[in-house]
Amino acid sequence: MATAAKRPGKTASKAVAWGIWLTIGAVVVGCVAAGLLNGSDSSTTVPAPAADERADTVPILAAAFTSQGICYGWRLTDYPTVTSVGSNLGDGTAVGEDPRCPRWIEVEADVTYTSESSEAADHATVRVNGSDDIDAAALRTVERGLERFGLDADAVIDDPGWAVTRAATTLPLLAAEAGLAAPAATPAAGPTAAPSPLPAAGNDFWRDRWGWAVATVGLLLLAALFVTVGVAQRRRQLRGVVPAQPAGAEPAGRTREEA
Repeated sequence: MATAAKRPGKTASKAVAWGIWLTIGAVVVGCVAAGLLNGSDSSTTVPAPAADERADTVPILAAAFTSQGICYGWRLTDYPTVTSVGSNLGDGTAVGEDPRCPRWIEVEADVTYTSESSEAADHATVRVNGSDDIDAAALRTVERGLERFGLDADAVIDDPGWAVTRAATTLPLLAAEAGLAAPAATPAAGPTAAPSPLPAAGNDFWRDRWGWAVATVGLLLLAALFVTVGVAQRRRQLRGVVPAQPAGAEPAGRTREEA
């Protein structure tokens, strides 16, 4: 009994199918890995104040020093790492470490971020420090003033850079309320340009979830590819089926006369 030889096209189709499956596997692994890396890796680094926040804070503190004779500054730490310091003397200059500031007040915010896999919550503390000639009770009064303005630990956790620089600009007012200095002079109003419209508010939804979105789209494309490949292979199988011939029957396409 003769054995039918395998069609070369069938072997080639199997090779193509294996190549498709390997490509699909690589796509799936890449998409899932991107989703896992992005979704589970939450940075615990405490961000420093933005450049414009620091640049806007320094002249305000410098004007307060000129009016009140007290140096003001900020310090942001991710203990024991110092993330940012600044004062009326400039960005990067701490008031407590410069001889030009014999009398000074500094707001210090210490932030600790924990990973999403940790059961511990993010933590922050806000303190007001000062030179030796400033009473501790007065510094505590300034601390309570920051809490009154909403510049507390929760604000620091949400946006450390903004909160600590904002707290620094509030120190001159609170120092005057605590009786540590006369009220700072109000700057003269000058002509100002019309404010430009604010940009559209962004959405933080995709910032932490883009990896999962990519993985989801990849899986949907994968499902569509499975269906397409399956339908194509089924059609090729149906086209390759030859109807069974009964025993003794003549091959299809030949008549008895031709035989």
